[in-house]
Amino acid sequence: MRDTVQRNFYFLARRFVAGESVADAIAAVRALNGEGMSATLDFLGEDVHVADAARRTRDAYEETLDAIAQSGVDSNVSVKLTAMGLLFDEQFALDNLVAILDRAARNRDPFVRIDMEGSAVVEATLRVFQRAFAAHPNVGPVLQSYLKRTPADVENAIALRARVRLVKGAYNESPDIAYKSMPRIRTQYLEQARRLLLHGNYPGIATHDRRLIAAIKEFVTSERIPRENFEFQMLYGSRPSVQRELVAQGYRVRIYVPFGTHWAGYFYRRVSERRENALFAISSIFSR
Repeated sequence: MRDTVQRNFYFLARRFVAGESVADAIAAVRALNGEGMSATLDFLGEDVHVADAARRTRDAYEETLDAIAQSGVDSNVSVKLTAMGLLFDEQFALDNLVAILDRAARNRDPFVRIDMEGSAVVEATLRVFQRAFAAHPNVGPVLQSYLKRTPADVENAIALRARVRLVKGAYNESPDIAYKSMPRIRTQYLEQARRLLLHGNYPGIATHDRRLIAAIKEFVTSERIPRENFEFQMLYGSRPSVQRELVAQGYRVRIYVPFGTHWAGYFYRRVSERRENALFAISSIFSR
């Protein structure tokens, strides 16, 4: 029954997911490169609880990195540590991450992004990141601006000279640890983005929010921040007209491209975690 539902809803998800195979993902990246955008490939899957499943995910990333190198496309990769074994063995997750970092180091773009997940694993994720970063500078975290802890995490990343991808945050967190008001989240995001743009190392400004994009553009112009010092990042299939507009204006744009057979969880989570996400997904289906 679940497989049938998944097949029936793929026509909605396929705008946001590049496909189920590495070949599908490479084809999607090649098309994005043709429009002047770089990419980050994400093999879908998370919350692994057994070692064999984590190893299979690690192997899938090594296959993906090989395909990127062989095809010559402009892309790096992003990983979720819960897919590397974080939920049952932090050292095992670190070992899997380091294997991916070592393999990525051979590629033209050696960078590996560590995706940020729910608050239950934020501390462990940042701990694994810092352990890996000590010997592998080709790795950087995602920080979520709606978490009340994030200003301190931003300052720590600046001190390390680590590359940060800044997002608003999509998980439905408690008001004890996260801001819930969208105006407040936007304020937090903009403050943290400004710190990273002024003092960080090639930050990824990841947002589809037109108001935030306009504010960032105004800020980098007023501060005379070179456009090669940062990049805008957006999700595959989301507001493609804005993506193309930014490229036409001379900004660097990187698209987060998810792929794999576990697309349903990614798609459902995007449209169900928060009301804003559901409305955005619906509107994106009809936007050009």
